[in-house]
Amino acid sequence: MVSIDEAIKAVLEHSNTISLEINLPLESAGNSILFKDVIAPIHMPPFRQSAMDGYALNLHEDTTYSLIGEVKAGDSQQPLLSRGEATRIFTGAPVPDSANAVVVQEKVVLKGENIVVERNPVKEQNVRPIAEQVKKGEVALKKGTRLTPAAIGYLSSLGVTEISVYKKPSVAIVATGNELIEAGKALTYGKIYESNSVMLKSALLSCGFDAISIHKVKDNYNETREKIRNVIAGNDVVLISGGISVGDYDFVGKALKELGIDQVFYKVNQKPGKPLFFGKNEDTILFALPGNPAAALTCFYMYVYASLQKMTGADNTLTKVTATSTSYFQKKGDRPQFLKAIFKDGKVTISEGQSSAMLQTFAVANALVQMPGELEEIKINDTVEVLLLPV
Repeated sequence: MVSIDEAIKAVLEHSNTISLEINLPLESAGNSILFKDVIAPIHMPPFRQSAMDGYALNLHEDTTYSLIGEVKAGDSQQPLLSRGEATRIFTGAPVPDSANAVVVQEKVVLKGENIVVERNPVKEQNVRPIAEQVKKGEVALKKGTRLTPAAIGYLSSLGVTEISVYKKPSVAIVATGNELIEAGKALTYGKIYESNSVMLKSALLSCGFDAISIHKVKDNYNETREKIRNVIAGNDVVLISGGISVGDYDFVGKALKELGIDQVFYKVNQKPGKPLFFGKNEDTILFALPGNPAAALTCFYMYVYASLQKMTGADNTLTKVTATSTSYFQKKGDRPQFLKAIFKDGKVTISEGQSSAMLQTFAVANALVQMPGELEEIKINDTVEVLLLPV
């Protein structure tokens, strides 16, 4: 059994970046990682641009200006302003070369064909200069940058339509268990609706991974072994849900051994999620997750998430912050524990109902409180370590 830190270190060391470049339409590249630097094809902005609705001025000593027209966003005309002249202008519109400042409309009084400003602005006030954000030929975004919505918008503003990113790994989810039936079917005695595969797929999608397949297998050794063999052959990552403990009908561990999967570690000193297996088969990463849903999801966020980030060119684990606890919690046992919680404004509330089988509290959680093994209780106003979930 390994510690949490040892498990994270091992996952990152064995999760090699998939060094395959693919080109995607920009609008389809969200959450991807840039494979190489993006060079700006134009200046941004490409012309002097008004930052405000107001008036573009050719400054002089007086505060009264002759008004000679207007410039809207998208206009291509270049009105020529002499000293003491102004033109109406709107946010985003091109500032005439003959203007050297923009005054906001709230600071102007309109008097017939003239305007009077409260005071003359300084030169270039409220004017966005050419290439204020980036110059043509400069690096607009560096290799390894995650394409957030803001990054997508920024590149689109530069006229970029296609982008080079790291290939995202393909992920197969294998759900095991005789007791599992598909939602929507009649629930008979002794059966439960299968939720882990749907949950894990949703977690993958929310993190930007969409090459996902789902597979189901009963508690049968031969079927389990062959299903795992098949999904390993066609995927970069395999997530197995359930069957990894040591019960009479837990066949995953035996199947992995027979298939020659290299075990990196089995069991982590934590609660929930102790019976976690992590291994490799040539270029395929394999996690066998606990069957209890809250334990499976905790292991996903702690280890699978880190592995997938590393494989796509990033090197991220969950963001860790400190917070003030608004709750009292007493731990049973001496294992480190991950507690489902709600974090807001520097404070964290530990949820009631921490069972590894319960998703109700996880459904509203946005964080995990990491409670060290030697700590027996968390008191109200204690400072605790909090892991923020990527939700």
